[in-house]
Amino acid sequence: MEPIDYEAEYEEIKRVLQEYGGELDYRTLNEILADKFEGIRLRLKTMKEKGFVEFDGVVPSFDSNIRLL
Repeated sequence: MEPIDYEAEYEEIKRVLQEYGGELDYRTLNEILADKFEGIRLRLKTMKEKGFVEFDGVVPSFDSNIRLL
């Protein structure tokens, strides 16, 4: 089994957010990336800890807005 390239996944999330003006609701972001990888909620939690994105709470909910920093 190949190791997961988390950095590539973070870059893909950033790319999608940039395409949508730097902000997107979690539900839409999840739908866009669903065919590329699973576990976007945990990736976003880590990205928030690293200062890449912002959203309310510790992990995003379906009605959260994800903002690229």
